[in-house]
Amino acid sequence: MDILRAVKSLGLPDWWIGAGFVRNKVWDHLNAYKHRTPLGDIDVIYFDRENTNEQKEKELEKKLKEIASNLPWSVKNQARMHLVNSCEAYQSSTDALSKWPETATSIAIKLDERNKIITNFPHGIADLINLRVRPTPNFMSKKEIYENRLRKKDWPSKWPTLDIFHFE
Repeated sequence: MDILRAVKSLGLPDWWIGAGFVRNKVWDHLNAYKHRTPLGDIDVIYFDRENTNEQKEKELEKKLKEIASNLPWSVKNQARMHLVNSCEAYQSSTDALSKWPETATSIAIKLDERNKIITNFPHGIADLINLRVRPTPNFMSKKEIYENRLRKKDWPSKWPTLDIFHFE
């Protein structure tokens, strides 16, 4: 909750915390781990067409470091990430989130105005809670990128109960 409150305090448009921040917690719980698996980073996303300067993201990361210096913050404006990912412009954070590599990673949460948790699962939660890793529709045509990502992440070494989809 402290992490969610920290990001909310920035007042970002269409903000979310996604990917491993949520996924890992769910997989840790489903594997009955007593301690949280360490996070590589905390993926903070937002959508602001008015300021797509990458420097703004660095300033936001610095502000979050001032709030919680021990956390691995990563802030990305999804209004510019289509350029990095060589695809059509995203229309919102949810649109960008829906195009992330795996369905179990295309997930995010945030706090509403009353500090209640809101979830964002563009591809549903079935794969997440059933410990399945498979590509999003956007990545069905990106076999090599998807398979390389699986090798790099090596999730089965952390969560051996995962059922991972591989292209034939």
